[in-house]
Amino acid sequence: MLKIAFQGDRGAFSEDAVIKLFGKDIDFLPCHRFHDVFQATSESKVNFGVVPIENSQAGSINETYDLLLAYPLKICAEIVLRISHCLMALPGECLTNIKTVYSHPQALAQCDEFLSGMDAEIIPVYDTAGSAKMIREKHLRGCAAIASGRAAEIYGMEILAPKIETNVNNYTRFLAISKQEAQLGEKNKTSIVFIAKHVPGALYRALGAFANRNINLNKLESRPGRSKPWEYVFYVDFEGHLNDQVCQQAIEELQKEAIFVKILGSYPQAEH
Repeated sequence: MLKIAFQGDRGAFSEDAVIKLFGKDIDFLPCHRFHDVFQATSESKVNFGVVPIENSQAGSINETYDLLLAYPLKICAEIVLRISHCLMALPGECLTNIKTVYSHPQALAQCDEFLSGMDAEIIPVYDTAGSAKMIREKHLRGCAAIASGRAAEIYGMEILAPKIETNVNNYTRFLAISKQEAQLGEKNKTSIVFIAKHVPGALYRALGAFANRNINLNKLESRPGRSKPWEYVFYVDFEGHLNDQVCQQAIEELQKEAIFVKILGSYPQAEH
């Protein structure tokens, strides 16, 4: 049986992504931190790890980008998950009695319009599902959590208000990471990270390796490097597989224009 690591408690949105990618007939390893997911995968304690990489409302998840650079793992799959938040509490509670709301900071931010209409204290915690678990275990009356509908089922919570996200176009892209390469898909994407040379026009020439071959870039993200102050690393997603000759040629040209290149993986592109 496959064993999959993810960040958060059972019922977290990351677990929803795991199920969508691998099905329910698997063994789950909930982890407290993203770092723990990467570590468990690197040490072969699990077959795969699943981590969020970006949200359509909140943007990129920088910690995941940093960990992709730090660990010798491959991206082997991606999936886009619709995020719908529910306000939940212990059975018998009613909305007017709720005086405290717990959830992950991003979930709270994504439900700000609904929360602004409540006369309740808003308290951030490390995980959406973890907030529901805490209320159940501590039997906290007058308290509510914002989490997924499945979290309500797992922890025996009652949904007081479904679909409370401010923007319905709320999606998160998740990556599956592994020590093994992905299988070839019908439509593929490749992710890399590189550091450009410190000379005028270096980034322009580096990206020209793709533009000159009509390779479409899905994303370009810059992050501060860890080895030197004011050095930036660039993360690139582009359409195509490293088995494609044109992609191989682009990488070869990039390696001449960059001082560092790391292939994060070629994998089937998710349907949006």
